[in-house]
Amino acid sequence: MTDAGPKSISGNQRRKMRSAARLYAVQALFQMEAIGQTSDSVIVEFLEHRFGATYDEGEFQDGDAELFRKIVQDAVNNQAKIDQMTDRALVAKWPIARIDPTLRGLFRAAGAELVEGEAPPRVVITEFVDVAGAFFPEGREPQFVNAVLDHMAREARPDDF
Repeated sequence: MTDAGPKSISGNQRRKMRSAARLYAVQALFQMEAIGQTSDSVIVEFLEHRFGATYDEGEFQDGDAELFRKIVQDAVNNQAKIDQMTDRALVAKWPIARIDPTLRGLFRAAGAELVEGEAPPRVVITEFVDVAGAFFPEGREPQFVNAVLDHMAREARPDDF
């Protein structure tokens, strides 16, 4: 009899953890921009106080810490490249500096996965469209995010299309 231990996680749970990591990465990138926090400090804060944490207000979803850390670090390390890709995907009148800061964080997180990640572009697009829906449940932002990320994905990984 083998002991699977705490490392054995179902495929569905792993997907939920990866989705949570992406949502947390957008929040962390937004927070870094809003208050000037460093990537190292925001990563520590999220891992210690959000991932699977329980508070009076409720419980936070556990997340894939490795994916979260990679997205945040890659977004910071490749920010100029990602922002340029985003600018090219946006209408000329709307450079990345003029869009909502939550969307800016989302495009940077998604761009990090498109530039440095292993997930297929269509998975990245679907996941971040879902994140947009979580932040903007009543708006048209998810469709906007889908269009921008499709353009960015085709630029970042043309061989996948």
